[in-house]
Amino acid sequence: MESARIIAGVARIVRDVGIAEEIAQDALVAALEQWPKEGVPDRPGAWLTATAKHRAIDLVRRRETYARKLVEAGRALPDAAHDPEPSGLGDIDDDVLRLIFTACHPVLSAEARTALTLRLVGGLRTDEIARAFLVPEATLAQRIVRAKRTLARSGVPFEVPYGDDRAARLGSVLEVIYLIFNEGYAATAGDDLLRPALCEDALRLARLLAALMPKEPEAHGLAALLELQASRTAARTGPDGEPVMLADQNRRLWNRLLIRRGLAALERALEPGGGAGPFTLQAAIAACHAQAATYEETDWARIAALYGLLAARAPSPVVELNRAVAVSMAQGPAAALPLVDALTDVTALRDYHLLPSVRGDLLARLGRTEEARAEFARAASLTRNERERELLLRRAGETGG
Repeated sequence: MESARIIAGVARIVRDVGIAEEIAQDALVAALEQWPKEGVPDRPGAWLTATAKHRAIDLVRRRETYARKLVEAGRALPDAAHDPEPSGLGDIDDDVLRLIFTACHPVLSAEARTALTLRLVGGLRTDEIARAFLVPEATLAQRIVRAKRTLARSGVPFEVPYGDDRAARLGSVLEVIYLIFNEGYAATAGDDLLRPALCEDALRLARLLAALMPKEPEAHGLAALLELQASRTAARTGPDGEPVMLADQNRRLWNRLLIRRGLAALERALEPGGGAGPFTLQAAIAACHAQAATYEETDWARIAALYGLLAARAPSPVVELNRAVAVSMAQGPAAALPLVDALTDVTALRDYHLLPSVRGDLLARLGRTEEARAEFARAASLTRNERERELLLRRAGETGG
């Protein structure tokens, strides 16, 4: 929970995200050694941060540039657990967001930027990030290692970008925040469907970014999307943490404040001249759900059309799969099945559990129960989230005679 803030604070001292991550891990090890003997401090996050900062300053002292670096570190980081930092007009007054912009430096490829930031900021494991990218875990691990080395070798400063430089990194930053939220909204692995802390961090960063860049439509589009998605959180799981499908959710549990915030952000994203980027289009899709009083009143035809626009702006097999779901609701499962079947040979979706899950649902609605049962069972074998596996196995058991 604290790793991103610790890494961000330490990176501001050592100017090397790889070393910052190692020092943060050292601080966590120190906690494991000391807390069982001395007790957990009242403010564990502050303890970890202070410990990591002291270790970072010790490292700076051992470097050849001791005098200059020590003065710089001393100005930036007093011994207090939380050190206020003066910020000028346009500064990103948040260490974590500053870390994201640093990790999204153009010296890295787009894939490397996102993977590294998810590792450092999102605290995601390598296998979780690989799942988000739909690539093998070994490939993703090498990508992260190379990204750290490239940043260190290139001497990328841990600083706030301005002007064109900031705008050039915006796309990667938006994608990173989106993927962090996604991992919290539907956890790749583990015993729980949701990881609320990740959702909250991503939502906070999205709001901060929209305030920082008020003239960027996609910044508001992302904020709108996350507000609207987060509004459904309380209804997405039952009393025992089991997933609740959209059709079965109690819409009275949807957070109306977040919906109002999301619709307001969407309106800003759609202001004349702003266009409609991928995040804005996804927010418009989420708005269709938020504005429907019941599941049956959902405007599926509009959602399918919006997915068509999204596929044109940001082609992706996952977008096509979502479009097929919307088509099935607007035109029936028979119209959608060929769209899903066309995706079965896509390499990136070979181990993606939602593909057989969607196909199983369509087959069940068409009365092809034995085929549907096999698809649900295959989907259950692919997911690493225990809650999703239970749901899929239950659906497999309920399908057919």
